[in-house]
This record gives sequence, C-alpha cells and structure tokens, in this order.
Amino acid sequence: MAFARNDTVLIEAAGATTAVKQAAMVLLGIAALAVMAKVQVFLPGNPVPVTLTTLGVLTIGAAFGPRLGLATVLGYLGLGALGAGVFAGEQAGLTYMMGGTGGYLLGYALAAAALGHAARQGWDRNVLLMALAMLVGNALIYVPGLLWLHQFSNGWAQTLEWGITPFLVGDALKLALAALLVPGLWKLIGNARA
Repeated sequence: MAFARNDTVLIEAAGATTAVKQAAMVLLGIAALAVMAKVQVFLPGNPVPVTLTTLGVLTIGAAFGPRLGLATVLGYLGLGALGAGVFAGEQAGLTYMMGGTGGYLLGYALAAAALGHAARQGWDRNVLLMALAMLVGNALIYVPGLLWLHQFSNGWAQTLEWGITPFLVGDALKLALAALLVPGLWKLIGNARA
C-alpha cells in the first residue's frame, strides 16, 4: 500500500512539474511575441510595418503544440485586448483590435493551432513538411486578415497593396527561418508541449 501511495505522490509531483513548465512556456511565449511585435521595419508608402510577430506565432505554434501554442497566442491577444502594449504600434485594446489588423490577429490563433496540430503529426521533424505547414499557417493569417482589411479599403487592389504585397518577400524569409528552427526547438522542448 505504501508503494502505491509513493507512486501516486511521484506521479502528482511529475504532473505539477509539467504544469509549471508549461505555464512558464506560455508566459515566455507571450513575452517573445510582444518583443517580436516591436521589431518593426516600415516599407515606403505603407503604414503597416513588417514585424517578427508572424515568425513568432508560427514557431510557437509548432514548438508548443496545439494547446499550448493556442493558449500562448490567446494570452498575447488577451493582454492586447486589456490595453497592454504588446502589439506592433503603441495602440492596444479592443478598439484597436477591431481596426484593420483585426483579421490578422484572429489568424494568429488559427495559425498557432494549425501549426501545433501539424507538429503533433510529426511535421516538425522534417524541414520540408515544416515549410509546408508554415505556408499553410501563413495562409491562415492572411485569409482572415485580408477579408477583414478589405472593409477598410477602396477595393481589392488596395487591400492586396496594403495587406499582402509588401510582405511576401519578408514572410518567405521568415517561413524559411521558422521551418529551419522548429525541428531543433522540438528537440529542446518536445516533451513538455501539449
């Protein structure tokens, strides 16, 4: 009987350690996204900066798995909704989130969950499969982003000019970098993700 109780204590301790590690991962992921959003490059004629947030969302989704990746992105969005300065600009809050970037923010959650699911299927262990998953994840950011942004533009030509065309080269580089990083990250934190 004492042996069974000791086993239960060990199992509970291991579960608590995993929960603490997962909570730390989520908090560090939120902090990383906030820092990556502040790395900005403004392109001529475009008020929307290129940031590293997409790279962060896709990498965190793949490295953390669907549940922790989604929790991280939702925590990041939740802080932004509460007014914390975690987004690229100085603005935050629900009013900002309902502006032109609202669809992209929704896409972050979709992409993190999708990349986490792909990683769970083993795609994160292969650079080519991870690149394909990153491409799908990027599409999951762009589709709701462009659909939402369209209501603020004067037609689809302007929507594409504002919301995708200037970012394609940078996103291709970020996707390649993330596809190369994730297989290595998997080895570091693979046993803690969920």
